[in-house]
Amino acid sequence: MSTKRRKGDKRPSALSRGRPPTLRKPAASLSAKATRTLIRSHHQLQKAHAKAVRDGDAVTAASIEEQIEQKGGLKSYQQASITGQSSERGGDSSKVLMQWLNSASNLGITGSGTRPEAKYKMLEVGALSPSNACSRSPLFSVTRIDLHSQHPGIQEQDFMERPLPTSEEERFDVISLSLVVNYVPDAAGRGEMLRRTCQFLKASAEDTGSAAVFPSLFLVLPAACVTNSRYLDGERLGDIMNTLGYALLQRKLSTKLVYYLWKYNSSVEAQRQAFPKVEVRSGKARNNFCIVLR
Repeated sequence: MSTKRRKGDKRPSALSRGRPPTLRKPAASLSAKATRTLIRSHHQLQKAHAKAVRDGDAVTAASIEEQIEQKGGLKSYQQASITGQSSERGGDSSKVLMQWLNSASNLGITGSGTRPEAKYKMLEVGALSPSNACSRSPLFSVTRIDLHSQHPGIQEQDFMERPLPTSEEERFDVISLSLVVNYVPDAAGRGEMLRRTCQFLKASAEDTGSAAVFPSLFLVLPAACVTNSRYLDGERLGDIMNTLGYALLQRKLSTKLVYYLWKYNSSVEAQRQAFPKVEVRSGKARNNFCIVLR
């Protein structure tokens, strides 16, 4: 039985808040090392820019925007991300999701390899390419959105401002947040993004067949966000997700990334338990990545 989905107490902040503007056309191609360096640098500058904006420090914010412009702006970052996700580099994170979902018993595929019913609906937030593994799969009808679309097959839209579904037909079987949450500039905004996903997923069915994995959330983060953060570890992330109505189905840790598949139970009343910024690890070498629920 599905319960009425609850809206937040206030309108969520747009992802574009605190983001520097798109500034310069990216280079045609990047080496693997240059790709990693550009992505890392852009994240650091974007975080510093967001802090300057929050602090009302217009001088520092302008200085950081100039640095970002010199490095090619948001378009260069997106081009580096696209390059990093290319199949030639082995960077398509949706391959992991497809491996997890490639069970005939879970997906209701017949012995002939066909699936008679309608395709599963996927919302890919922060989409960079219309040709990743999920997009090529016959199982999915994919809706792709990104703040600054680089392809006609990707709708330019802020997930935090996407209109809420008004019917079950407008909801999705699975949402992909691959290297998206870590880009949100503040901890509370990351929590609100995770909370908002619940409003876009379909109601839960009996836990058989495809319902054993859907509705679900595919979440990918840089590994260090969970393995080396001062304020977040796997247990705390699990507690946050459980509070929202999610249960962990799959987890994979690589040298650089951590992948999760979370099953959403819409029949569980969402809790408004607060998760403030609390230190869970000590040490000078820790990073400050954090997710806050208010």
